[in-house]
Amino acid sequence: MHFPRPLRPSLKWILAVAMLAVATPQMAQAEALLVVEADTGKVLQADNATMPWYPASLSKLMTAYVTLKAVKDGRVSLDTLLTVSPTASSQSPSKMGFRPGTQVTVDNALKMMLVKSANDMAVVLAEGIGGSIDGFAGEMNQTAQKLGMTQTSYVNPNGLPADGQITSARDMAILARAIIRDLPEYEYFVHIPSIRFGHRITQNFNKLIGRYPGADGFKTGFICASGYNLVASATRDGKRLIAVVLGASSGRMRAIRAAQLLDRGFANNGLAWLRPSLGTVDNLVPIDSTPPNLREEMCGAKHKRPASDEDGEDTVASAGASTNGDSGVSFFASGLQAAMPTKPADMLAQPAAASEPVVVYTGPTKTGAALIAAVEADTEKVQPAKRTKGKHTRVAGKKSDTADDAKGDAKSTAKSAAKPDSKPAAKPVRHANAKPDAAAAKPDKPAAAKPAGKPAAAKPKAADKPKADAKPKADAKPAG
Repeated sequence: MHFPRPLRPSLKWILAVAMLAVATPQMAQAEALLVVEADTGKVLQADNATMPWYPASLSKLMTAYVTLKAVKDGRVSLDTLLTVSPTASSQSPSKMGFRPGTQVTVDNALKMMLVKSANDMAVVLAEGIGGSIDGFAGEMNQTAQKLGMTQTSYVNPNGLPADGQITSARDMAILARAIIRDLPEYEYFVHIPSIRFGHRITQNFNKLIGRYPGADGFKTGFICASGYNLVASATRDGKRLIAVVLGASSGRMRAIRAAQLLDRGFANNGLAWLRPSLGTVDNLVPIDSTPPNLREEMCGAKHKRPASDEDGEDTVASAGASTNGDSGVSFFASGLQAAMPTKPADMLAQPAAASEPVVVYTGPTKTGAALIAAVEADTEKVQPAKRTKGKHTRVAGKKSDTADDAKGDAKSTAKSAAKPDSKPAAKPVRHANAKPDAAAAKPDKPAAAKPAGKPAAAKPKAADKPKADAKPKADAKPAG
């Protein structure tokens, strides 16, 4: 094309227009995306970043922040013993399933809460630090205001569905920066790859940990109303970025989205001239609206299976075909993805890097032989995780969602079993007593729900009944 010399566009102008055309958003569903620099708070990309959203188990990041600030200020220590109350024990899964009266240290409760997303441990911490759920929620809200999280309010410490439990991608990035800035000595809590309780290993629900190069935080969340949420971070060449994904279509998709955001954030460093300044995360202007309710998309009748963290490989295939939520010039580097050594979908399909699980246990802090004995004894201390139907809170998603990725927990349980054919037996079990020896200690339960003690070959048959009965109760049936 020939332009008269005065009208001939520059090469930079042509390139910018071409990149913007490639990056035109194609929103298939509600989704909020945000990438910021951890040290400066500079916004690299923002899409619906100030839209109010249900946080789900991202709430546990504030629970951890308030708890660890109490430790740092000397109110409690990591070795302080806390007691599981009936209220804590009655929480919906995902949870550890300890009986009332069981004691755990602050240290172990934090690890169980952040890796397994244990709702009961969040309440144990709340009652131990704040005296009650309401008292601790007050501390959470005071802390949010102090940090500048103007769009956030908390009702409970674990993110189980409640209309008043609201946040935004902006506020989640502010909280993640506060954890890095204010609690550097305790930051390891947010990137533990896996924990071991008794003989049972649970992998972190954040699929970037151990897979994405440099991944070092933070937490996942899911309820039907919110969709699949993730606050993630990674460090590359001394630079750390924070990515927030709210409302992704699946557990795997939220990880793919976060990986894409981080990839583009790191790749954009050399092309800053194409990106207009978006300011800092604190200065993003809040949107005055109600949170989107994604219950129908996430958990409606059109779904053949209940929504969970592990909802099939089809999401990986769809990830490469869409840039859902990629908006404006902040995504002008889309074409650079071909240069990346591994596509996010392929990377997340790989097993996590080998690591030694962090041992967690009940009772006082232990070392040496006492710790070994505690690990063995804890297998007998877990009770079934009884499912509730949201009667303790007003359900935002009109469903007793288990707040976070319980099926991923069951999958981790299956991987840790000794027999290669134990995975089918463990998969439908969504609570912490999935070990065979713990199940054998409960003879009053129906035989179909207790594959323990059976030969390994019989385990898949024993699991057939729980697979049909247990999952729909927590994931598919509306609470009201």
